Amino acid sequence: MTKKIAVLPGDGIGPEVTAEAGKVLECLRREFGLDVETEQAPVGGTAYDAHRHPLPDVTLKLAREADAVLLGAVGGPRWDALPMAVRPEKGLLGLRAGLGLFANLRPAILYPQLASASSLRPEVVAGLDILIVRELTGDIYFGEPRGTRTLEKGERQAYNTMVYSEHEIARVARVAFDAARRRGRKVCSVDKANVLEATVLWREVVTHVAREYPDVELSHMYVDNAAMQLVRAPKQFDVIVTGNMFGDILSDEASMLTGSIGMLPSASLDARNKGMYEPIHGSAPDIAGKGVANPLATILSAAMMLRYTLGAAPLADRVERAVSTVLDQGLRTADIHTEGTKRVGTREMGDAVVAALAAQAK
Repeated sequence: MTKKIAVLPGDGIGPEVTAEAGKVLECLRREFGLDVETEQAPVGGTAYDAHRHPLPDVTLKLAREADAVLLGAVGGPRWDALPMAVRPEKGLLGLRAGLGLFANLRPAILYPQLASASSLRPEVVAGLDILIVRELTGDIYFGEPRGTRTLEKGERQAYNTMVYSEHEIARVARVAFDAARRRGRKVCSVDKANVLEATVLWREVVTHVAREYPDVELSHMYVDNAAMQLVRAPKQFDVIVTGNMFGDILSDEASMLTGSIGMLPSASLDARNKGMYEPIHGSAPDIAGKGVANPLATILSAAMMLRYTLGAAPLADRVERAVSTVLDQGLRTADIHTEGTKRVGTREMGDAVVAALAAQAK
């Protein structure tokens, strides 16, 4: 049966990088029989410009009806003056909530060809393979009450609420433990239980869920220590599970261990493994339209889509091998370019991956 993919290019470099992932999907359809069809819809700032809302009904309807969603990026200074309720980022949050995408998987894998591009010494990051599992629909991003108020003397005060329920913690913990069983069988739960009641509960629930996985080692770490350990000795980690805000920050930090944030894909999954797949980088408005953005994170996000939602793990392996082949060839976009490698643009990198992928069919 044909699978339907909703493609939401979004803002900034989003259209450029999703176009390259689209070429990879077309190659898989042509050369390997992948039975998919795609349909595009607006989201973020471009959706606001056209529909006065960052997540139009037509976009949410398409995303709900599709088997999977491929997202580019949202946001940019062009829309910074908008009211918070219609900022581009609200489109992204609305997709997560509207699709029930509670578990965000962010792998931080260092391709050996990029060891010299990492901000850390090669011996510190060589062989790095971390999976960060981030809870995605709770925490301070969604907690109520929230807002801005004026105090008695006229001073403004803004407030947000960090809140978690037991079931929200337990379900994402199980995703992390299940993933660890397929990897190194270690889970590190990251919290701030020494000062935040919400994360005291987090630690208690994760500890309770761990009893269902006696074959997986559980450890706990405060988020400030985890941030330090990621740059001190990152290979101590296998799977990290944490809340929405901490996961947002730590996964971006981990991206620099791999050479560039332009290399990191992600999957946001619901309870049935339907997912939204996106690079973790932002819309990068400063380079939008210049043809220099790195499309590999988006292409690797498409590979995650093949593996987790479309049930096509062998094709995911092919895409990942094609990316590795291109890096072996010395091709680099600006963000990962080092001396002795060839600097290429967005389209050239995408074309090279497609060529390497097509060569596997011969």
